[in-house]
Amino acid sequence: MSENNNNEELHKESGEYEDVCYICRRPEHTAGRMIRIQAGICICRDCMQKTFDSMNSGGINFSDMLNMNNINMEKMPKMPNMPNISMINLSDLAGGIPERQKLKKKKPKEKKEAPVLDIHSIPAPHKIKESLDDYVVGQEHAKKVMAVAVYNHYKRVMSDTDDGVEIEKSNMLMIGPTGCGKTYLVKTLARLLDVPLAITDATSLTEAGYIGDDIESVVSKLLAAADNDVERAEHGIIFIDEIDKIAKKRNTNQRDVSGESVQQGMLKLLEGAEVEVPVGASSKNAMVPMTTVDTRNILFICGGAFPELEEIIKERLNKEASIGFQADLKDKYDGDENILQQVAVEDVRKFGMIPEFLGRLPVMFALEALTEDMLVRILAEPKNAIVRQYQKLLAMDEVKLMFEDEALHAIAVKAKEKKVGARALRAIIEEFMLDIMYEIPKDDNIGTVTITRDYVEKKGGPLIQMRGIPALPGKAGASG
Repeated sequence: MSENNNNEELHKESGEYEDVCYICRRPEHTAGRMIRIQAGICICRDCMQKTFDSMNSGGINFSDMLNMNNINMEKMPKMPNMPNISMINLSDLAGGIPERQKLKKKKPKEKKEAPVLDIHSIPAPHKIKESLDDYVVGQEHAKKVMAVAVYNHYKRVMSDTDDGVEIEKSNMLMIGPTGCGKTYLVKTLARLLDVPLAITDATSLTEAGYIGDDIESVVSKLLAAADNDVERAEHGIIFIDEIDKIAKKRNTNQRDVSGESVQQGMLKLLEGAEVEVPVGASSKNAMVPMTTVDTRNILFICGGAFPELEEIIKERLNKEASIGFQADLKDKYDGDENILQQVAVEDVRKFGMIPEFLGRLPVMFALEALTEDMLVRILAEPKNAIVRQYQKLLAMDEVKLMFEDEALHAIAVKAKEKKVGARALRAIIEEFMLDIMYEIPKDDNIGTVTITRDYVEKKGGPLIQMRGIPALPGKAGASG
C-alpha cells in the first residue's frame, strides 16, 4: 500500500505533464488513459492487451482490469513457465521518464479562445530593428527584412481564417559571406523576442535510416526550447544554419544521403505538416517518447555562406553582357565584394538547391561584406563589443584599457586580410593582448594601458601609465 501511495504522489507532482507508455512511448493524448503499475510506470491499454495476448495463458481477462487504477503484480495469477520468455522485475526499472523527455499536457479546447498575443504587445518592425542596431553593425537591409518577417509572423499566428483569408508564412533564405553576422543576427533576435527560437545546423542531417540526425530533429530542438510545450513550439521560429551544406552533390556515383534527399525531406516541414518528433532526443528510437507537432505556424529562417556562389553569379552576369564595343569586360565583377547582392533564384538552383526547396523560401536576401570601416565599428560600437569585453576584464584588476583610433584601424586591416569576416577580430586581439593579460596582475601600480598602432603592428609597445605618474611608452607589463 505504501508503494502505491508513493506512486500516486509522484503522479500528482507531475500533473503538469502527460503520462507516457513505457513500452510504445506514446503520450496519453495519443494512446488514451494509462494503467499505472509499480515503480511509477505507465502502460497503455493496447500494449497491456498485446502482452496478455502474447502470453496466451487464458488465466487473465483484461476487460476485468479496466477499472483498476493500480495493478499489484504480486496478486496477479501465476503464469505458466514458458520457454525463452523471462519476466521483467519492475523494481529494477527506473522510476519514470527523465525530466527533459516529459511532455506537457495540452490545454483542453472547450471553446474557441481569443489569441494569447495582442497586436499592441507585438514590437513594431522599427522597434525590432532599433534593438538589433544596438548589437549588430550595418546590414540595414537584412535587419529590415528580418524585423518585418518576425512582425508578420506574430500577426499570422494571431489571425483567424473565418473570412477565408489565410496568411501564408514567409520563410527566409539568408545568404552572406562567412563572418558577416548571419548567425549573430538570429541569436540577437532570440534574446530580444519572447518567442521559442531554436538554432540548429544542417551539417548533421541525413536521410531517414542513416547515421546522423533525422530531419524532424530540428523541430525537436524547438520543442525543447519551448519547455516541451507543443502549443508554444507551434508558434516558434527555427533557424537552420549551414543550409548550403545540403546542396546536391556533384559526384553522382554514390548515394546522396545528406544532400538532395535532405532537401526533399524538409519540404513538408517548410510547407506545414503534422510531424512526429522525439521528445528530448535528436533521433527516434524505441525508448524515446514521441509527440506530434504542426509546423504550419513555425517560421523557418535558413542561412548559409554558399561558397563559390560568386562565380556562378559572375558567369550569369557575363553571359547577359552583349558582344561588341559596348560589351562589359569579363573581369568587371572580380573586385566587387558585394556581388552576392545580385543573387537570383537561378544562381542558388545552379549551386545545388532543388526548385521545390527554393519555392518554399520566398524571401531571399544577401548580407553585405564587411568593409574596413564596418570592422572598426564592430570593434567598439555594439553593447557587447570586443573592446568593451576586454575593458571589463581589466577593470576587474582596477586597470583602465584604452585603444587609439589608429590601433583600431590597424586591427581592421589585419582582419580584412584574413577574409573570414568579423571572426578574425577576436583572434587578432587575443594575440597581442596575451602578454598584457598575463603581466598586468603582477603589478598593482599599473593604472592605464593604451593600445597603440605600433603595438598592433609589432613595431613598439603599449602606453602604460602608473597610478599618479604620466604615461610612458613601454613593453607589455613594463612598470615605467
